[in-house]
Amino acid sequence: MARGFALLLRRPRLFVLGALPALITSLLFLALFVVLVINLTDLAEWATPFAADWGTIWRNLIRGAVAVGVLAGTVLVMVVSFTTITLALGAPIYDKITELVEEELGNAPAESDESFWSSLGRSIRQSLVIITASLLVTILVFFIGLVPLAGQVIGPVLAALLGGWLLGIELVAGAFDRRRLITIKERRRWMGTRRLRVLGFTVPTYLLLAIPFVAVVVFPAAAAGGTILARELLGVPEAPEGVQGSPENPRIPPPPAPPQGA
Repeated sequence: MARGFALLLRRPRLFVLGALPALITSLLFLALFVVLVINLTDLAEWATPFAADWGTIWRNLIRGAVAVGVLAGTVLVMVVSFTTITLALGAPIYDKITELVEEELGNAPAESDESFWSSLGRSIRQSLVIITASLLVTILVFFIGLVPLAGQVIGPVLAALLGGWLLGIELVAGAFDRRRLITIKERRRWMGTRRLRVLGFTVPTYLLLAIPFVAVVVFPAAAAGGTILARELLGVPEAPEGVQGSPENPRIPPPPAPPQGA
């Protein structure tokens, strides 16, 4: 992400424009999160009526586990939804950021020939799939969080790993779409070839985006970093300094097949 910051700091106007959609979404999500936190105790009590007659220690443990699970799951859904909504609100700006990164690094693809409405419809469908996946992960994290002590550690860690992965699917989309790799399956396959590299970028980004208003500064750099990550996954070489990107879309070979038995 540091490289994304460096590229955008040379274009401060674009950086500020990229922060505006993130600010709008942050204000909305912060308000929702505050409402959740205020009512978290009541929510945990409502979800655990069976614990009403338990001893104080065990009742507090199970309700604390529920509260942690709800918080971790909510943060996961909010971060993934935040990314989806912010990318939609600032689509022209983030397209410009992606274009800037491609031009800076060279070997940029040609403009996509997909129509605007076709692209918009596909993006909405794919975003709904990713948000649905985040909701399923939230349910998983919630039930893991019910395990006293261990669940309160494992749940948030799992949320960060899976949330980071879903976030990565969103952040690499622009660079993949430009190279006519337009399905979620294709993104996942390429991300799967370098899982540690992907998680090394997406998990810290996920954690930073979970911090109110830090996300406003981080998001434009995350959009740029997602383009850099996508180029690394696809093996797109950087052009020598001063050489413009190719006007044509080079053919991207399929990702390496997974090892037998994997």
